[in-house]
Amino acid sequence: MTRWTVLPERFDTPDATALRRDYYADVAGSHWGRPATDAEVDEGLADDGAARLASPTGEFVVGRHGGRAAACGGVLLLDAERAELTRVFVRPAFRGTGGGKALLSALEDAARRLGARRMVLNTRLDLVGARTLYARQGYREIPAYCEGPYMDIWYGKELVPGEGSTAA
Repeated sequence: MTRWTVLPERFDTPDATALRRDYYADVAGSHWGRPATDAEVDEGLADDGAARLASPTGEFVVGRHGGRAAACGGVLLLDAERAELTRVFVRPAFRGTGGGKALLSALEDAARRLGARRMVLNTRLDLVGARTLYARQGYREIPAYCEGPYMDIWYGKELVPGEGSTAA
C-alpha cells in the first residue's frame, strides 16, 4: 500500500505552485461549470495571500503519494486562539486514497505548533466531498466567522493539545 507523506513546504516551490494552480482551477471550474482558463487561474492566484502561509502566521504543506506531489493545504492564524484551514486540495487521481485525512492531520498539527486551540474553515455547499471529509474528521458546522462570495458554510473543531500526529 502506497503511503502518504505530508510535510511543510514553501507555497512557491514548483510542486506547491502546480498544486495551488490545480486547486484554483478545480474549485473555480466547479463553481463556474466550465474549465478555468490559464489567465483566470493566474488572476485568481495573484496576490491570493499565500505568502502568509509561512511562520509565524501560518504553514503550507504538500502531500506526496508514492513520491508524487498529489495534495496541498494551508493553515493561517486568525488570532491567538484560532487557525483557519485553507486551500485543502487532493488531485482527482489521488482522491479516495487517504490524502484528505493525512492533510487534515498534518494541518491540525501545524495549527497546534502555531499555538491555535481551534481550527475553523469555510467552504461552498456544492463541494460535497470536502464537506464529507471535514465531517468525518470531527468538524462541525459553526456560525459564520467571515464573509465572502464563495462561502456558504463554516466549520470548526477544537484542537486538543498533544492529540494527533503528523501524517506519514
